[in-house]
Amino acid sequence: MRILQLAGYFYPEQAASMYLEENRYQAFADNGFHTIVYTATPTRGITEKQYHEFKKIKHDYMYDGKLEVFRFKMFREGKNPILRALRYVFCWCAQFWKGLRAKDIDLIYLASTPPIQGVLGGLLKKIKKVPFVYNLQDIFPDSLVGTGLAKKGGLLWKIGRVIENFTYRNADKIIVISEDFKKNIMAKGVPEEKIVVIYNWVDEESVKNVPKEENKLFDRYNLDRNKFYITYCGNIGLTQNMDMLLEVAKELETELNIHFVLIGEGAYKEKVMKIMQEKQINNVTLLPFQPYEDISHVFSLGDIGLVISKQGVGETSVPSKTWSILSASRPVLVNFDENELKAIVNKYQCGIFTKAGDKTAFKEAILRLYQNRGLCSELGDNGRQFILKNLTRTAGTQKYVDVIKNISRTK
Repeated sequence: MRILQLAGYFYPEQAASMYLEENRYQAFADNGFHTIVYTATPTRGITEKQYHEFKKIKHDYMYDGKLEVFRFKMFREGKNPILRALRYVFCWCAQFWKGLRAKDIDLIYLASTPPIQGVLGGLLKKIKKVPFVYNLQDIFPDSLVGTGLAKKGGLLWKIGRVIENFTYRNADKIIVISEDFKKNIMAKGVPEEKIVVIYNWVDEESVKNVPKEENKLFDRYNLDRNKFYITYCGNIGLTQNMDMLLEVAKELETELNIHFVLIGEGAYKEKVMKIMQEKQINNVTLLPFQPYEDISHVFSLGDIGLVISKQGVGETSVPSKTWSILSASRPVLVNFDENELKAIVNKYQCGIFTKAGDKTAFKEAILRLYQNRGLCSELGDNGRQFILKNLTRTAGTQKYVDVIKNISRTK
């Protein structure tokens, strides 16, 4: 089985949930699949040294030779949305050409970042006459409407719907990350038999509880172990409702033992820094993304882990960071649209759910957990058990392997 993948981001880049891709590559290799990846020179979340090193590497092998990587040159990704969109288009053209020239391919597997990748898969499927499996991690153009970058019924939205319909029509299987995702695309006419629900998982051995006294990040960043920490880890962007989070932090400044830590990068990080300076918010610490080998320390840093977004953004989303928070035996505090995530948090008693944008409920939940450390511990333990029973790495990756094997048998 030779699988063609045209990746928007690839190692050593630090993009959202990159570990999921790496886990899949390992599982594919372990099952004898040979994956051929075409991707651009890495750019996101890497050092200058890494960038210049990988510019020289055009062809590489990983996972005992079962993963073959071809890199092509491309200008670096910046924060300007127009330049980023142009980079996506140029990468798309390069990958289309390289996909056309790829030989002896049995299957095309593509993820939904960037969203125009689906068209790439559909076109190459028609030309090369092989099955196409689409991994839907983000529903486009719904996500653009949620972020305010497009209006429902507007030109950009209409273009997005054309792209979406073409992708769904030509994919042989569509892997979605939640039942809400499944309902969304079924309402758009996708047959149920074409859809497979596979929740994103967490590597339960890589993400587990690290006690405060053993957590290296406290020493690395000179953090007081005696304080109560609320942590956010991930993209600091337009949709995460950082404004509300900073307002709550400011209102809780009188609680001297409560401290917020935001770990990550993103388009809104500079604005966050500016707000903190202007409003003299002193109980928030900003940290950069940490190396993956420190992931247990990252998600164990806080007494509470946050999943937060603006209203209307997360109607069908279940952020993967939720599972990492739970795997580290930490309660998750959710401020999100009411969806499947609410049902999971409430059913398994692994955190507190508050409605997106409800600042009062969000603040009250923080104080409740701060004042009841026993509840914190209980919810965290429940979360770890939920992960071990439902969302382990082995179980998740095996479902992807099964999809590939089943579709290859039927074609």
